[in-house]
Amino acid sequence: MLAINKYYLYDESHKPVAVQIPISDFEHLEEIIENYGLSRLMDETRTDERLSGESALAYYKAFKNEMES
Repeated sequence: MLAINKYYLYDESHKPVAVQIPISDFEHLEEIIENYGLSRLMDETRTDERLSGESALAYYKAFKNEMES
């Protein structure tokens, strides 16, 4: 299990209201979440049609142009 250094913040009533973690722990958590999402996406699209390198590049360029306009 991942060890995370946590710092709890309390309100005037001594109720915990937030947690702070070091940026290095946050970045590590971000990487884990992104890898999990990518893994799920790869599993979901495993049976989808595959494009050749040339077709994939053309698709990417068309998609990029559409997003920029």
